[in-house]
Amino acid sequence: MNVITRKLDLEKDGISGYLAYPDRKTRGPALLWIHHNHGVTDNLKTEAYDYAELGYTAFVPNLYHLLGHRGSHHLGKGQDIQKVTSDDKFVEVIRKSWNFLLARDDVNAERVGVIGYCMGGRLGIPFVAATPQVRAYVAFYPSIKDEPETELRPRHAFKVAREIKSPSMVVFGGKDHLSSNETQLKLWQAFIASGQQVEWHYYSWGLHGFIAPVSEGYQPQLARRVRPLAVDFLERHLQS
Repeated sequence: MNVITRKLDLEKDGISGYLAYPDRKTRGPALLWIHHNHGVTDNLKTEAYDYAELGYTAFVPNLYHLLGHRGSHHLGKGQDIQKVTSDDKFVEVIRKSWNFLLARDDVNAERVGVIGYCMGGRLGIPFVAATPQVRAYVAFYPSIKDEPETELRPRHAFKVAREIKSPSMVVFGGKDHLSSNETQLKLWQAFIASGQQVEWHYYSWGLHGFIAPVSEGYQPQLARRVRPLAVDFLERHLQS
């Protein structure tokens, strides 16, 4: 399948990010990525391209650009941006990206899913909970901590995950330094309480960031192991 790629510019296109899509004339499934705290890194572009080869219109928006943080990359800057940006602001630009994706004439709005990594997995929870049109959600090691609610983080994921209306797949490592096993258990219970289908994958040796080559926790063997699980999950919920 021929795949077309585009780097989208905020000034020229009204949106910023990386877009990959199959060359087709009919509407088909689509995926919205919510990037990790490192921003739109090369491995996410590769992921988007790979899924485009499978028939998805794949969009990885640059949330930091949409929030006004310019720059060719944001490696090492994500945590500082999160410290001054509310979840509501993040969700606002995620929704702008969602609307851009659904407005494309090659996208079937009833067959669109969301994938989040790290920060993106955490932010995906309030977005998906507030967006019943999402047909499937995949979260890789969402950076959830058992911490008090604040002005920037007004509703904890333990509460919000209960409101999700789509099937979800969540993947965690047992050695995740951000989300303890106890926190992961509480989050699992919240997803189960939603009443939706939940596929929970736990790898006792897994580190935080095991999919991302830019992460200190990168584990290529585990990244290879979980990718087919996500492909299968999304195919079952978006391709039929």
